[in-house]
Amino acid sequence: MTYAVKEVYYTLQGEGAQAGHAAVFLRFAGCNLWSGREEDRASATCTFCDTDFVGTDGPGGGKFAEADALARAVEARWPAGEGGERLVVCTGGEPALQLDAPLVAALHARGFRVAIETNGTVPLAAPVDWLCVSPKAGTTLAVTRGDELKLVYPQPEAPPERFEGLAFARFSLQPMDGPERERNTALAARYCLEHPRWRLSLQMHKVIGLP
Repeated sequence: MTYAVKEVYYTLQGEGAQAGHAAVFLRFAGCNLWSGREEDRASATCTFCDTDFVGTDGPGGGKFAEADALARAVEARWPAGEGGERLVVCTGGEPALQLDAPLVAALHARGFRVAIETNGTVPLAAPVDWLCVSPKAGTTLAVTRGDELKLVYPQPEAPPERFEGLAFARFSLQPMDGPERERNTALAARYCLEHPRWRLSLQMHKVIGLP
């Protein structure tokens, strides 16, 4: 298949269970819950996305005809000569629309642990090393087990208790960004205090100015 990639960049994972871990972010273009166009936001299934995943014009982006070529592009972003655990975070948009077994194998061959951040509505085409699902209101999950369920909060039609019976090792609650972020952070913190199964996830990268 041809992979459509918005951008490939090196940064620190800013949220969730792996916050602070150096990683290459592989952002795929396209999503099944929103076109990415502002004129469509109000009618989209997911209305609060804060990510530009339209097109292939970002840093390191483009169309890759082969899994090996894309894996090489990912490897090129890792600091030369540096050790440590190589981590690539496949995100989007919706990465499950494109991440397949040949690409996972090509990334593994270059020593990368493969993580995915998915909305969970698309079955995965290949097993990964870290599976994080971020449910969106109004959707049905096709992926109901994994390493982390990271819920953006509050979503009135997606309360945390709806997901507690699913087979995830960790449950993270992340305040919804936007004009109500301060209020949403207070609400999420209070919920985690009252329901200690959930852990507060803050978007550290936005605080310190990383992509």
